[in-house]
Amino acid sequence: MTKLRVAHSIKDEEFTSQKQTSKRLTVGSLWISALSVATAISALGMSQVACAELTWGDEESYQQESNYQQDRSIDSFMAAAIAADRGDVGALYNYEQIMSGGLFAMYPTYWRMNLDLNSQSSAAVSQFVRQYPDTVMAEKLVADFAESKAGSNDYASVRQVANLITNADASERCAIALGFNNGGDTMRAMAAKSDVWLTTKKQPALCEQLAMEMNNNALISNQDRAARLKRMLRVGKTGDIMALSSRLGTPIAYSALSEIQLNPSSFFSRFGREPASQTNQYLYLYAIGRVADKSYREAALQLDFDIKQDNQRAIKLLNDETRRYAYRTLGVKRMNHNTDDGFNAEAVDWFRHSLDDDFNFEEAEDYAMAAIRFGRWDDGVEAISKMDGEIQKDEQWQYWLARAYEQSSNSSKRNTAKKMYQNLAKNNDYYGLMAKDRIGQRFDASRLGGSNLPNVSTADRARVMQDANFARAFALYNSDASRAYANREWNWAVKQARDNRDDNLIIAAARQAYDMGWLDRAIYAVDNTDRVNSLALSHPMPHQESVVRYSQSAGIDPAWAYGIMRQESRFVSSARSNVGASGLMQIMPDTAKYIARNLGETYSASRANSGDTNIRYGTWYMGDILSKLNYQPVLATAGYNAGPNNAKRWQPTYGAIAADQYVESIAFPETRNYVKHVMENATIYSSLLGRGQPISQRMGTVPGAF
Repeated sequence: MTKLRVAHSIKDEEFTSQKQTSKRLTVGSLWISALSVATAISALGMSQVACAELTWGDEESYQQESNYQQDRSIDSFMAAAIAADRGDVGALYNYEQIMSGGLFAMYPTYWRMNLDLNSQSSAAVSQFVRQYPDTVMAEKLVADFAESKAGSNDYASVRQVANLITNADASERCAIALGFNNGGDTMRAMAAKSDVWLTTKKQPALCEQLAMEMNNNALISNQDRAARLKRMLRVGKTGDIMALSSRLGTPIAYSALSEIQLNPSSFFSRFGREPASQTNQYLYLYAIGRVADKSYREAALQLDFDIKQDNQRAIKLLNDETRRYAYRTLGVKRMNHNTDDGFNAEAVDWFRHSLDDDFNFEEAEDYAMAAIRFGRWDDGVEAISKMDGEIQKDEQWQYWLARAYEQSSNSSKRNTAKKMYQNLAKNNDYYGLMAKDRIGQRFDASRLGGSNLPNVSTADRARVMQDANFARAFALYNSDASRAYANREWNWAVKQARDNRDDNLIIAAARQAYDMGWLDRAIYAVDNTDRVNSLALSHPMPHQESVVRYSQSAGIDPAWAYGIMRQESRFVSSARSNVGASGLMQIMPDTAKYIARNLGETYSASRANSGDTNIRYGTWYMGDILSKLNYQPVLATAGYNAGPNNAKRWQPTYGAIAADQYVESIAFPETRNYVKHVMENATIYSSLLGRGQPISQRMGTVPGAF
């Protein structure tokens, strides 16, 4: 199964709010809708004695208590949250006293401090972390504080709390690095270099600032500056270009960049009369980038013309490095236009022309994707070799290296490919399943417990509610609080257990979540450990009768329907995306109207979003897309996520290609990963449903559009 790892954004992970019915908490104990805690414990095979009641002492008892079944602080949680929303500091002070010593004691204090975070002192924040150690709210407060202080240039405060942050996301890591970069500790600032220095993708504001400031870091070499400058010339970031070129001793004036931006043709027309200066090399790359932004075809014609002209000169105006990176620019820009223009092998050729120049990851990835798309296996090997050594070890690139070696006439390389497949086949994620098929292995769900739930000891069940993090998550789940609070506490609890290598605790918590119907967090727990394999928890099959019946009616594979549903909603029936998709199958309103019309029904938003109707609508739509896309499940899966027209646009123009090549070259990263996960899910569900179908057979080949 897929091992997703605990996300850096765990503190701020926001999930769709879900309306909970009849989920109340009495003053003395937790109650689940229609199912009391006592009943829930019994259902788990856990005696009430094992979860003995415990009353709270003073505030200092926070770390010593070990059973949270009788905590009362949750009773005030919602009222305190409302006070925080209206900025009522006095009320929050009161709730701090009322909730003191309880599981949720930190929340009113956090909310109060967070009302004006930038005015807090590092000492106050540090005290909060000491008072509530190893909690997600302590981690969140100190990380948010560091970001806030970095944003206001109070770098001393950042440095004072930096060592208290244990699970920083990208922006927080940059805040810490800025703190040290402005405090003379250039070595610690450089820890973030690999994340920010050569990337050309959109970054958090603090990371953009850090990259700019690193230009003046003593540990940044001129070679580093030149490498970044070329990337900034490609994307056209004026501020970076001016700062970097100045440090390199070849300052580029804003007026020169502005003139090219307005009229690059004018620059090209006079370039042949300009001196062969380094500044002009930079300006040429900038000009090629600006033309390529509008038309890579026009830029390619310009570059070919200029090189032919230049080759006739006694003294070349374009040096080899400029030529190589101009071709690199064309390759990247061409890959960025795949969605609109379709794919073309010329991108591979342009990247090959740039081989002797260093690649950043985005460039190497684009090169690899282009090579994979057209089966240019030698280029694929070249592209992967340009990636960082650790990245090359990722399953994704190990799989494609093996695919490339498999095509070789060299028997040694083919043997290497087999060994690489064997290693990948130890896993049951997308690439592991694909590798299994390459060496004739079969996925067998029964080896991972099949549909049988794992046995959990009484002691491990008891430990779940003896763990403060999990106890908070379950209490919030059973309250009227926004589900985002419960999910955040749950994710943190999983992280802590994972860090402690406590797999038994993770599986016990996942089992309890499963039994309560909290399937998305059960999945999250199992997916975030490498040493727990339980398909019943990671791939549950709720609504099985409906899924099978409606899938059969729509002429689709129920395993595929489950694969879509697991990826779309994680079986949260009330899930709603930020663009309006709803329900288990995450159907957009306009799509639901289209489905209802075709089924001869009157559209009703509430009915369309309900569990049974949402499944019926979703499976019908899957069948509809499948029939429109050559009955090809990979195309249909891409179409379900990105729309049928995009799925068609990504088809090869002529001739078929292997489905894994199609998937790897999907132009939208979100859709690319989505299809991989759905195919993985469907393969596992097919085995669970007793209709096991290998993933490569399921995916097949993708036909040409003509």
